[in-house]
Amino acid sequence: MSRLILRNFALHVVLAPDEQEQILALLEQKSIKKRTVLISPDDVEKHIYFVEEGCLRMYHTDMDGQEHNLCFYPENWWACDNISFFNRKPAIYSIQALEDSKISYLTITALNDLFVRVPKLERFFRILIQNGFDMFQRRVVSDLSLTAEHRYLEFRRLYPGLEQRINQKHIASYLGITAAFLSMMRKEKDL
Repeated sequence: MSRLILRNFALHVVLAPDEQEQILALLEQKSIKKRTVLISPDDVEKHIYFVEEGCLRMYHTDMDGQEHNLCFYPENWWACDNISFFNRKPAIYSIQALEDSKISYLTITALNDLFVRVPKLERFFRILIQNGFDMFQRRVVSDLSLTAEHRYLEFRRLYPGLEQRINQKHIASYLGITAAFLSMMRKEKDL
């Protein structure tokens, strides 16, 4: 199993070797191909994913069929529709692989079992959700108050190197602009 996920846990909690073993025993892994959809609206999210390699995206499809990227999940990031996963409600977002990816994942049953056996994980996931909510709030303020150029610079800060890996249309969707405008803006500013 991955040392990357153990280093990720170590960002917020110190796990004893036996606790690490308990987590790794319940963690499942799989490889997924680019464009694989892991969750669709109205499905109930069954897993919380950790990206070992590759990149996922979370997006919403509006009534006109337009996709709006909300978040990207490159290596060392966790991904899931939290409301659907933790509250067993139908998802409102989709999660899709933007690259061939390797992911580790836990079911809600396995995670709840680990919360009992390794209580430090409750702290870890609380911090993870708090940080995600902070990121979400900053994203809303950014969308409401910053120029497209500033949003793009913030994207580059948050996701270093990702723009070389994923299609520009996905970045444009995340920024709330067209791919043509993103291209023009990057040329004008030498970004």
